[in-house]
Amino acid sequence: MLTAGQRGNRSTRLDRRHADGAAWTRGNDVRPLVHGTAYFGELLRRVRAQRSGDLLLFTDWRGDPDERLGGAGTEISTVLGEAAARGVIVKGLVWRSHLDKLQFSERENRHLGEELAEAGAECLLDMRVRPGGSHHQKLVVLRHPGRPELDIAYIGGIDLCHSRNDDASHHGDPQTVPFASAYGSRPPWHDVQLAIRGPAVGDLEANFRERWEDPSPLSRSPLVRLREIMHHEDTEADPMPPQLPDPEPCGSHAVQVLRTYPNRMLRGYPFAPDGERSIARSYLKALRRARSLIYLEDQYLWSPNVVGFFARALYENPGLRLIAVIPTVPEQDGRLALPMNLVGRVTALERLRRAGGDRVAVYGLENADGTPVYVHAKVCVIDDVWASVGSDNINLRSWTHDSELNCVVLDDRADPRPPHDPGGLGDRARGFARDLRLELSLEHVGGGDPNSPSSADDLCDPAQAFDTFAASAAALDAWYESGRHGRRPPGRLRAYRPPDMSRVTRGLAMPPYRLLVDPDGRPARLRRRNAY
Repeated sequence: MLTAGQRGNRSTRLDRRHADGAAWTRGNDVRPLVHGTAYFGELLRRVRAQRSGDLLLFTDWRGDPDERLGGAGTEISTVLGEAAARGVIVKGLVWRSHLDKLQFSERENRHLGEELAEAGAECLLDMRVRPGGSHHQKLVVLRHPGRPELDIAYIGGIDLCHSRNDDASHHGDPQTVPFASAYGSRPPWHDVQLAIRGPAVGDLEANFRERWEDPSPLSRSPLVRLREIMHHEDTEADPMPPQLPDPEPCGSHAVQVLRTYPNRMLRGYPFAPDGERSIARSYLKALRRARSLIYLEDQYLWSPNVVGFFARALYENPGLRLIAVIPTVPEQDGRLALPMNLVGRVTALERLRRAGGDRVAVYGLENADGTPVYVHAKVCVIDDVWASVGSDNINLRSWTHDSELNCVVLDDRADPRPPHDPGGLGDRARGFARDLRLELSLEHVGGGDPNSPSSADDLCDPAQAFDTFAASAAALDAWYESGRHGRRPPGRLRAYRPPDMSRVTRGLAMPPYRLLVDPDGRPARLRRRNAY
């Protein structure tokens, strides 16, 4: 965990909240919710159980008012609006977004705010970002005065929007966003959210309140201000009731709330005037102790700058392996968009492989029909000790430029299965980190298939897990090469083979990639030193 000083942001209230002076909380209960269906189903039940005086807070990158959490009548705007009608205090912060013509969600986010306002909730469109930036935090907090045992928060990669409501079969959400043609008419979607109970709920609520109570205008753009007037938008955050005491300890998990906020120069956040890069700092601290296995699931895995720290860990530790699960195909295709979306990844993977050679394995996923699965999860597990889940991706944009929200989880409970200390530093494998890695790994190698040779125990050992992934992907590749003769092997892993990019294509794609796709939000003094 980071100390308060290591966070590098003395203006946040997060590190001043706890009587013991710690920059994290202990005694939490954290559960991973793998797939949007698991998250949406639980969220629906929890919100419908709220009553008058309870509190519902959420932040979102994209919000589709008609996205269904379950069947008919469970649309986001309906469920949240019904909660507001029951007297639940509903407050939301949604990124205003760029124009829909650029494949963003300006209209959808505005409609969500309008529909919630009509129901008595309050949802503000927040554009307090760097030029070209976004608010990417995905958070829901549910508080219950007089019933703190029900308090819970959700954080991860899943927005309240189209395409997210998929399950383990990966046949996709029937409500879709525009996507690359390779993913078909219903893009299969892989994602992870955390359900958190205990004192960390208070830290996550404090994160929301810091943004809600920011007195600066939601946007300084004259054009946006004109739209606010034309659409009669709510631009003033109403006061909220005082924050309740944190829920009591209820589990074995230490949780640290980490963020990215950019350096906005003359328009800094009052709670992060120079920005905050605690997500990046936490990764760098954890990577210095990586010895056995880095397990990554990431939407992008871009940026040679960021990947360089993973490469250094591989170079300095010859026993360290890296497994990465990423999308096989970028979300956008086309002659202009595709090279910009590929060049950062191609160069980053080359750097990883130069450092780690055959100790680096990168995979995509596909469903049983052979359709690629879009990996939107943002998960990292190091040596079955340190686990991070949230909204950030492995790139400069997430580490420096957009707002992001992550939780690092460290379980007080040691895992009883061997190897007991895979990193060899005395940290011991922890229950949460290992269970999370095994749950995700078993799905990818087909552990639920009766024909699969893999079990959780087989995957505990990092070297064996690395080999099991390779064997699973090789079996599927061989099946395709045979003309699909015989039974399809269990598993969903396909070895990722980066496309060839000529030097000319790379040279043309790199400037727009750096400017538009993966910009750097650090002040110049940190850029010069590649520090965070």
